[in-house]
Amino acid sequence: MTAFRYDWLSKSLAGVLLGYGLALSLAGLVAKLAPPGPALTQLVMWLVAPLWLSTLAATFLFRSGLRAWIWLGGANLLASALMASLSGGGW
Repeated sequence: MTAFRYDWLSKSLAGVLLGYGLALSLAGLVAKLAPPGPALTQLVMWLVAPLWLSTLAATFLFRSGLRAWIWLGGANLLASALMASLSGGGW
C-alpha cells in the first residue's frame, strides 16, 4: 500500500484557483487572436471549462503542492501579461 500524500489539498486548491484564472486568460487570448465571427463568443465561452478541468487534472502530476502553485502562478502571470500587452496595456 502506498503512503498517503498530504499535499493533495494544496494541489487541489492550486488547480481550482490558479487553473480558473489561467483558463480565463487563455480563453481571452483566443478571443483576441482569433478572427472575429459569429461563433467566436460561443467558442470562448465553451473553451473555459475544458481548459480549467485539464489544468486541474494536470495539477496532480506535480511532485508537490508548492511546485503546482509556483508553475501555475507563473503561467498565470505570463498569460495575463500577454493579455495585457494585446489589449494595449489595459485590462
